[in-house]
Amino acid sequence: MKEYKYILLDLDGTITDPMIGITRCVEYALNHFGIQANVLRELCPFIGPPLLDSFRDFYHFTDEQAKIATEKYRERFADTGIYENKLYDGMKDFLEEAIQQGHILMLATSKPTVFAKRILDYFDIARYFTFVAGSGLDGSFYTKGDVIRHVLESNNLTDHPSVVMIGDRKHDIIGAKENRLDSIGVLYGYGDREELSQAGADYIAEDIAGLRNLLLHQ
Repeated sequence: MKEYKYILLDLDGTITDPMIGITRCVEYALNHFGIQANVLRELCPFIGPPLLDSFRDFYHFTDEQAKIATEKYRERFADTGIYENKLYDGMKDFLEEAIQQGHILMLATSKPTVFAKRILDYFDIARYFTFVAGSGLDGSFYTKGDVIRHVLESNNLTDHPSVVMIGDRKHDIIGAKENRLDSIGVLYGYGDREELSQAGADYIAEDIAGLRNLLLHQ
């Protein structure tokens, strides 16, 4: 396993489990259009990809409908859904150990930056990250590749072999590849081994202990 100085991490499904908050906010948005979901777990595919894409892909919304649905989602998420979330067991220890061993941690999420920073503060883990990058509420940095590129350019990271991206969905792996970075797919989130392997993950970790084994000195 190569030594990586810089570790980029996804948020949803990688650092925290946002299932309840995200699915309830999607349900709230769908209800605006008279659509009822049978069970919240049906809405888990919304965890990870950009919301606009998900509303278009899964419910065949027009661009305008997807935009309205995203606004309704954020209406509930901003005050309620953002806190229907939990930190994965062992994640805080992993972050602490990583920085103690000299790694530099940065966040690369498709979630709007303003929400991502609030979540890091809520779980008292903001101090572990030297840089936080997400999408813009205005639609900027739309894809995960855009977000990762923003992280690299903002921090003058040109030594790509020293950087690795960690995430639970194919978008994280594809975004890393677009930026010529190695990637680690994690299986405790919302993607499975097939999805991550087909996307081209360089390594796959079953759990946070697996991440520790790949990246940290024992």
